[in-house]
Amino acid sequence: MAIELTGGCVVRELREGPPSGQGTVRARQHFGRAQGASAISLRVLEVAAGRSPRLGLASCDEVVYVFEGSGTLRFEGSEERLQPDTGFYVPPGAWFELEAHEPLTLVSSRCPDPDASARAPVPELAPVVVHLEDRPSETTGDRWYRVLLDHHLGKSQVTQFVGSIPPGRAPDHYHEYEEVLCILKGRGRMWAGDRSTHIERGSCIYLPRRQMHCVENTDDSELRLLGVFHPSGSPAVRYSRR
Repeated sequence: MAIELTGGCVVRELREGPPSGQGTVRARQHFGRAQGASAISLRVLEVAAGRSPRLGLASCDEVVYVFEGSGTLRFEGSEERLQPDTGFYVPPGAWFELEAHEPLTLVSSRCPDPDASARAPVPELAPVVVHLEDRPSETTGDRWYRVLLDHHLGKSQVTQFVGSIPPGRAPDHYHEYEEVLCILKGRGRMWAGDRSTHIERGSCIYLPRRQMHCVENTDDSELRLLGVFHPSGSPAVRYSRR
């Protein structure tokens, strides 16, 4: 059941709601135009073992993250391995197929979330695949983050990153962009204004532009999250007063 916090912030479970299907792929659209977002979406793709139908072919940038499972990404005669903590960028108009060696769970964001009638262009770039372990770690205060995909990699207008939050609660802040989060590890609380709700591995979160918020780590070990925002920029940029 979706939980609505202050200012339009929404928290949903990873496998909440009925999925739609296409071949071996089941999709749950958690956030997007239909849910009130204007610049970003988040959907969870579950891929059964075997080969998927052709996916992608969107009119916008798409960034995808492997939440769990393993397989192979195929596009334009090329192949790339997929495993947890892999991200890949699909440019407008490009297609891809998935060969799941075991069931795959992927977190996908399209930016800006396309209108259903929008026509996909002829792709100018090939998909780009990155692995978290290969990306440099950057620090801000007592936290670290690693950018997987942004305008420097694949010319994506979306930033996809993984961040670590230590135990405790940092000051509330806001951003000048819409953002979606997926909790990868740990437990805590999502705060928006004076309201909060429990979050854990698999929690999916939508944050409207300029909404004051904070992720609190209530555990005694690292809380790790996937973040995606549009337009592309640095995850370290935040504001504490409006």
